[in-house]
Amino acid sequence: MKAKLILTIVLSLFFINTCFGQQSSSWEKWNWLIGEWSGEGAGQPGQGGGTFSFAFNLDKKVIERKSHSEYPATNNKPLIIHDDLMFVYLDFAGSPSKAIYFDNEGHTINYAISYSDKSITLTSEKVPNIPVFRLTYTLLDNKNVNTKFEMSKDGVKFMTYIEGESKKIK
Repeated sequence: MKAKLILTIVLSLFFINTCFGQQSSSWEKWNWLIGEWSGEGAGQPGQGGGTFSFAFNLDKKVIERKSHSEYPATNNKPLIIHDDLMFVYLDFAGSPSKAIYFDNEGHTINYAISYSDKSITLTSEKVPNIPVFRLTYTLLDNKNVNTKFEMSKDGVKFMTYIEGESKKIK
């Protein structure tokens, strides 16, 4: 009887460890983006520049991205300052496949994340009467990244809203 109890406890601990162990994250696909970046770009808001950072937070359970960009005033446009905050988080299986974005214009975007060899692509959910957004980070070399933000009415044909290159500064 005692042997059965011990065996049951051991198997239960193994089962619990296996189930919850799968939730530990592997952030290796994000390692090249962790740090502070500075860059310039152009698009519909005009020519501008800014900074962004990716950092682990909450004991490596989320990645926090902070971004600040400025587009100088022109003859027909006022100065534009854009700040946003995004959290990449783990799905139930422990994979970093989701993100949520907030900005100073009042937007909230829920993203699904996909990966390729040298890029990370975040694509928003399809919501009626709202464009689909796509944000792509492409590694150019170990110190430079291209960032592209696109929009689509149908989720198929995307137009670039803004694109630029950034250099890792930390």
